[in-house]
Amino acid sequence: MELVGISKKTVEEISKIKEENDKILKFRLESYQKFMELPLPSYGPQVDIDFSKIIYYKQQDRIINHDWNQVDKTVVCELENLGVLESEKHLDGIGVQYESEVIYHNMLSYLQKKNIIFTSIEDAMKKYPALVDKYFGKLVKNTDNKYAALNGAVFSGGSFIYIPPFTKLDRPLQSYFRINSRLMGQFERTLIIVDHDSELHYIEGCTAPNYSESSLHAAVVEIFVEKNSSCRYTTIQNWANNVHNLVTKRALVEENAKMEWIDGNIGSKTTMKYPCCILKGDNALGTCITISVASKEQEQDTGARMIHLGRNTKSNIISKSIAKNGGNATYRGLVDIKKSAKNSEAMVKCDSLILDEFSKSDTYPTNICRNNMSFIEHEATVSKISDDNLFYFMSRGIDRETAINLIVLGFIEKFKEELPMEYAVELNQLLKRNL
Repeated sequence: MELVGISKKTVEEISKIKEENDKILKFRLESYQKFMELPLPSYGPQVDIDFSKIIYYKQQDRIINHDWNQVDKTVVCELENLGVLESEKHLDGIGVQYESEVIYHNMLSYLQKKNIIFTSIEDAMKKYPALVDKYFGKLVKNTDNKYAALNGAVFSGGSFIYIPPFTKLDRPLQSYFRINSRLMGQFERTLIIVDHDSELHYIEGCTAPNYSESSLHAAVVEIFVEKNSSCRYTTIQNWANNVHNLVTKRALVEENAKMEWIDGNIGSKTTMKYPCCILKGDNALGTCITISVASKEQEQDTGARMIHLGRNTKSNIISKSIAKNGGNATYRGLVDIKKSAKNSEAMVKCDSLILDEFSKSDTYPTNICRNNMSFIEHEATVSKISDDNLFYFMSRGIDRETAINLIVLGFIEKFKEELPMEYAVELNQLLKRNL
């Protein structure tokens, strides 16, 4: 079953398939109305999407399996070739979404005994309605932007995670998202709550095969980091170059809490993604480390947003961008230290590496400090690989291609340092294939 084209009927049909209550249907219909009213973003790359041709829902087996032997063999072979099955060995739990539905979910038994919840958003809405209602749609509203409104109307799949108080995980949880059809739209909705005095590391991976027709990925992520807690959200995105990747991610960080976004963007035709930390509590910390690689016919418009509300809050943005073969890698960021955020500080560092004369890199920072007891530091560099550096490597028997790879890997070393070992190795392989 496929639902093609956006309409009120499509929204109602998705809600019917998922057997949702009237409250969720109302949220969907209100979001659909906002989507129809809101304009496309006035900034960033001009995204050419024919919303009438996108597949908004493609039905799979809606039963969430906990055993790979119960998943369709064709899908299992595909995921095995992508390394998804192997990665599960290094995790405390994993969820896999294929097209519109979560098809697999598993978590180590000892975590269940700790009352950790890790399931799909639809499953959580049915089993934990009070918890979902308290947080769902509170950080990213359906009035936020056109793509967030679209997600609110047609969301399907995505993860729900709740970490109880005084709980720490030994290894990350992971969700893996796969688009496998032409003109497919994927609209997962992720909601994470890290209750007080707890820790979570969550990893997200994304891929799609390459087709001539454009696909659409418009996700929404909401994260609540409660007092004295920490959350790290790592994304390695390797969408095919026909996918428009338009994502809204936001975290609310309470007193003495810490939020870290580690965000890698290797693929997609167009990316617009600016993870945000709202540093609400005193002494809250926010970090965003991003890498983006833009090649031929790719536009990577990425960055971060840090909103300081509490006293003594700190934020750190590190952006690394690489442009080659005519690609366009752009940093677009916002730091806003409010009047209430006394004694706060922010640091922004943007580094761009351009590998040829056909590519470009732009930086659009907005830095606002609204009190005289706080400060913002901003540093930006744009560089090319010099002939002297290449000569140095080649004079020691290293060929030109290997020399360029070594220089690039050194350029992104700060990003790689923040990844678990097996994912740093995977990133190296992705970069070598894309450089």
